[in-house]
Amino acid sequence: MPASFQWARLKGDLKCALRQGAWYRILKLSPTEAVVDVKGKPVPVPRGQLQLSSEPALYWSVVPSPKHPRFPAAWGARYAVCPNCRDRAKLEGHAPSMRCVRCNGFFEIAWDGPSRGVPKGRES
Repeated sequence: MPASFQWARLKGDLKCALRQGAWYRILKLSPTEAVVDVKGKPVPVPRGQLQLSSEPALYWSVVPSPKHPRFPAAWGARYAVCPNCRDRAKLEGHAPSMRCVRCNGFFEIAWDGPSRGVPKGRES
């Protein structure tokens, strides 16, 4: 039975309204496009630019810093994105998990790749 995709995130560093590493609820999905909820507003994104899942990962996403970040340069070459509230955070060392200062959620960190925490057979 095919997966019922309900969540999406960007596959790479693309210029659009979505934050890299953050999961968004899918409002509408077609063969060529997904419309996702970004702060209560529907935003269309080409389907090929998205990783799809039936459920969001419950791990911090590790994301390479963009060329022109909106956070301190002292954060270094990468940062983490909270799976619950999408807040960004500085990575300290190589800890296995950390707490989000914004939502107080405590999650493991997906150091080994973007599909960690996405059930096998449930990603695209």
